Amino acid sequence: MNPRDKDKAPDADMSIDVMIDSDLWKKQPGAEDIVRKAIAEATRVVPHKRAEMAVVLTDDTAMRALNKRWRGKDKPTNVLSFPAQTTLGAGAPHLGDIVIAFEITALEAEREGKPFAHHLTHLAVHGYLHLLGHDHETDREAKAMERLETKILARIGIPDPYGELAPKELAGHEAATLKSHA
Repeated sequence: MNPRDKDKAPDADMSIDVMIDSDLWKKQPGAEDIVRKAIAEATRVVPHKRAEMAVVLTDDTAMRALNKRWRGKDKPTNVLSFPAQTTLGAGAPHLGDIVIAFEITALEAEREGKPFAHHLTHLAVHGYLHLLGHDHETDREAKAMERLETKILARIGIPDPYGELAPKELAGHEAATLKSHA
């Protein structure tokens, strides 16, 4: 691990380790910074006590294997969150891991006509909220999570990702970009 890959979110006691597990991410050289900025802003809106977390930027092949193993779904998805089950050692507790796949993220951004950076930011925020226990299994949970995401993204200057999608664009696209991993 490169020491520069470990960063603390500003104004928070969150250590974020970003690992690039696919050369595809070279197409988006600012991805690490985008992820750190997204999670830093999320920690300002929905704080968490001192913790560490990891974000893995991977490809669809690796994501498909993870999705199949952990969720029984033999297809890639955009983001998966793995909340930590226990704390590690005497240091800061490990909050969990977020994994984001490049190809599906790029495809969704293109389909939805939004900048890749905006979609990546949204996925990082979404993954962070999952680590904190937020979910979208019910309509009520989904609305609450979407409100938090929208609030966080607005603070970064990113438009409401749910307001941008017309209902016909959602049809056949797994009920929405971020619900594809539901």
